[in-house]
Amino acid sequence: MHYLFKTIRLQKRFPLAISRGVYSHSDNLFVQITSDGHIGWGEMSPGKSEGADTALAGQTALENLIASGIDNLSIYELDQRARQMDIPACALAAIDMAYWDLLAKKSKLPLYRLLGLGKPTIPTSVTIGINPPDVVRERIPLILDGSTIQSLKIKLGSPEGLDADQDMFQVVFENTRNRNVTLRVDANGGWNLSEAQKMMRWLADRGVDYIEQPLARSDDDQLPELFRTRALPIYVDESCHVSSDIIKWANCVDGVNLKLMKCGGITEALRIVAVARAYGLKTMIGCMGESSVSISAGAALGQLFDHIDLDSHLNLSPDPAVGALMEDGIIMPTEKPGHGAELINA
Repeated sequence: MHYLFKTIRLQKRFPLAISRGVYSHSDNLFVQITSDGHIGWGEMSPGKSEGADTALAGQTALENLIASGIDNLSIYELDQRARQMDIPACALAAIDMAYWDLLAKKSKLPLYRLLGLGKPTIPTSVTIGINPPDVVRERIPLILDGSTIQSLKIKLGSPEGLDADQDMFQVVFENTRNRNVTLRVDANGGWNLSEAQKMMRWLADRGVDYIEQPLARSDDDQLPELFRTRALPIYVDESCHVSSDIIKWANCVDGVNLKLMKCGGITEALRIVAVARAYGLKTMIGCMGESSVSISAGAALGQLFDHIDLDSHLNLSPDPAVGALMEDGIIMPTEKPGHGAELINA
């Protein structure tokens, strides 16, 4: 096998502001694996909590993994080797999805069919970051007009407090009232327990579908109390990285949000879904600052989830890749062999 790496800056159309900061771009690492005339593509979006906060750190880790001798390993053996070597999850995600892409291409099947799945039927949410009300008022038609988007995920947990959260959300609520759009909220751990309880009641009165990561990961011990008094279903994101994390919180959440960058790729994503279902939990797939390469890999798994947030590529200017497209609000995998994505002019 032959491995190539390429780092590309992904510029966002709209900077994304969440409780932890503002993100205008990311420098993503792309992995190309060539074998027997086929090419597999993978992508890493760096993240400190995902183990590698730069593309270079991810590439160095993957070069060490490759040097250990992986060409004859199965994908599951590759996953095991990478975890034994403490390869960062976001770097592992890149090589894992490239291997799955390669395997599907050698099998002459779209990845979703290789995995024994049908096409997804759940529309993706599209994210609106933390912004002043006037900015949000202007942005909503820019996002929704002329599109088939059916769900918005609103980022709350503003450093300016609950009044700012309520002012911003109220603008979203009022400006989507006459549109057929479902509203969800992600606080990214921006609230304490009492704030979360108050906001969940307030949001429930405004028809919100669910709340994602209301408490910081450091406050996970308060999840049982929040769950007991919850006014909305609770999904955890930052509090659940891999399948073994589910066991700790299975009795105090309604569902889990997995991300390929956070869990280490498709292989672990399949485990997370299996464990979540064993505990009767709902499932969601999200994304970080990813292009159509990683989004297409996630879309191949789409049939497995109750909620889908595969929208980061829609906010790129430009997307350096082509792959899964939105059809009636659904991020739909292609019928090409593999996950169906590749870099443009690669």
